[in-house]
Amino acid sequence: MPATPKKSTGKKVAPAPYPLKKSGQKSTKGNPLLESTPRNFGIGQDIQPKRDVSRFVKWPHYIRLQRQKKILWARLKVPPAINQFTKTLDANTTSQFFKLAAKYRPESKAEKRQRLRAAASAKVEGKEAKKTEKPVVVKYGLNHVTSLIENKKAQLVVIAGDVDPIELVLWLPALCRKMGVPYAIVNSKARLGSVVHKKTATALAFTEVKDADKAELASLVSACKSNYNDKWEEHRKSWGGGIMGVKSNAKMAARAAAAAKEVAARQ
Repeated sequence: MPATPKKSTGKKVAPAPYPLKKSGQKSTKGNPLLESTPRNFGIGQDIQPKRDVSRFVKWPHYIRLQRQKKILWARLKVPPAINQFTKTLDANTTSQFFKLAAKYRPESKAEKRQRLRAAASAKVEGKEAKKTEKPVVVKYGLNHVTSLIENKKAQLVVIAGDVDPIELVLWLPALCRKMGVPYAIVNSKARLGSVVHKKTATALAFTEVKDADKAELASLVSACKSNYNDKWEEHRKSWGGGIMGVKSNAKMAARAAAAAKEVAARQ
């Protein structure tokens, strides 16, 4: 049978509504003299904006070693014998020590050369050489400082905390405690070296000072004794390091939360 055509019901589809304009909206017309030229950052188009790409930089090998070493020092557990070198003297006492040490700097090479030339010229001219007293200066050099500690001649010993390898001075605090010599640890070996006209110095020692500076040395000695010699038992038991990263801490926190949830479910 042929298909019969459907009869139209006379209903029409409603037209699409026109977009309604919001009341109170003002049409802003731009300046016709200023054309908008949006940038196109496609391939071969406008220059890309500057971005921080330091994450993707291939750093030199020595920089990577420095950063890895720093992370390892934070991650690994550090035994107390090494960890004690991170507990350095506070800033005020350190500045007080360096002010005192600056008064007792040994003569430099240029000053020694000038003194010897003056003595030699006086000898050539037949004049008597001036008698000079033994200079009161700060002592340096690891072997020299060690012998002063062993003979109990050192009144105060200051050790650098950034000596590499650390084994060079690892035993020095124990020796100072055994011989009853006050000691302290400061941050920089370069700063100790600048006192004695050297690039670096592992340790400095005061054997004697002038009468005017005895009170200042006594206050330094008492501060160092209270911070180091008297806290030997505390330093002997305190380990360092063991500081984990953000990801590791988050993972351990998630494990602890899961374990706590499991315990709560059992109860």
